[in-house]
Amino acid sequence: MSDETEIDVLVVGLGVQGTAAAYELGQRGVSVIAIDQFAEGHHRGSSHGRTRMIRRAYPNPAWNHLVARAFAGWERWERASGETLVHRTGGLYAHRGVSRLQGPGCEVVEDRSRMRELMPSFVVPEGYQAVFDPSAGVVEAESALTVARAGARAAGVELAYGERMLGWQAVGEGCLVETSARRIRARSLVLATGGWVGRVVPRLADLFEVWRIVTVSLRADQPVARPPGLGAFSVDRPEGLVFGIPDAAGNGFKAGVDVGEVWDPGQPVAPPTDGEISELCRLMAQYVPGVRADPARDVAEAAACLYTMTQDRRFVLGRLPWAPSVVVAAACSGHGFKFGPAIGEAVADLCCGEERRDLDFVGVQRRLSQ
Repeated sequence: MSDETEIDVLVVGLGVQGTAAAYELGQRGVSVIAIDQFAEGHHRGSSHGRTRMIRRAYPNPAWNHLVARAFAGWERWERASGETLVHRTGGLYAHRGVSRLQGPGCEVVEDRSRMRELMPSFVVPEGYQAVFDPSAGVVEAESALTVARAGARAAGVELAYGERMLGWQAVGEGCLVETSARRIRARSLVLATGGWVGRVVPRLADLFEVWRIVTVSLRADQPVARPPGLGAFSVDRPEGLVFGIPDAAGNGFKAGVDVGEVWDPGQPVAPPTDGEISELCRLMAQYVPGVRADPARDVAEAAACLYTMTQDRRFVLGRLPWAPSVVVAAACSGHGFKFGPAIGEAVADLCCGEERRDLDFVGVQRRLSQ
């Protein structure tokens, strides 16, 4: 074991939230080491894959401020990198009864001719209403992680893959962390460990459940699956919400269902089965008629990932009350990638001593009080 290393901030976990935190901290001139137990680009967590959805439509106005900061953050990352990371396609979110979705610019749509006008390729089921979000679209997830890694490294952040945290303890006004390679003393410790959060903070373990989720992406050669005919969409069904991400910039039409079996993150995620792939292809063809979705010929990628869920589907983001030098950024409940820059910014603020009371609705203390 090497001698003890001293640093301002140690980030543990290099999915999108940990990488975003390392990048945002590095931009502020903070000395940062960021570690991940797996190799760079691994598929053991929640952040791999080419695309994610972004939207302003959310079920509670409490989200609006953080959503706005996410959109502003993606624009900031685009300016810094010169890369296009967000494609605005619009989104149509179908539901039975009155939807709780709201947000700036969103429109409740009851007329089926208006639905077809907004998104001609998408068929909303009979008896459903929808909410249209003109700001919704597609995040270039893989490119975004590349941008954040490059920006962090350029700012002097050490990104150490294949290095596992063995344990941590609060010491004085900071933390002492033992890894598989060294001992690190940090003024602040950021735990962005996704499905492993309950293992590294046992007092929070009963707040989380980890699910295995499957997605399928079709080959990128189908006009019916591209904007403007198809945008981001979802269909809220009793057996699970179906979500769809259009083929923006040649990434292929992607879909999944936001429910899955409980999974031990310590085990490699089982690959999609033939039955799971066939069912998703069936749903894609049902909601986007005319799309070619033959499991044997038209699937470009089928993937499984982990969702770290809370009961109320809100994040757990903030300082630990019993160890204020520790910031948790976890449990993104299947909708966290779109918030990457905003969560990275929030973590950087907290590590730099800001209070960020606007985050109380996703704060750690809120979860402990329930």
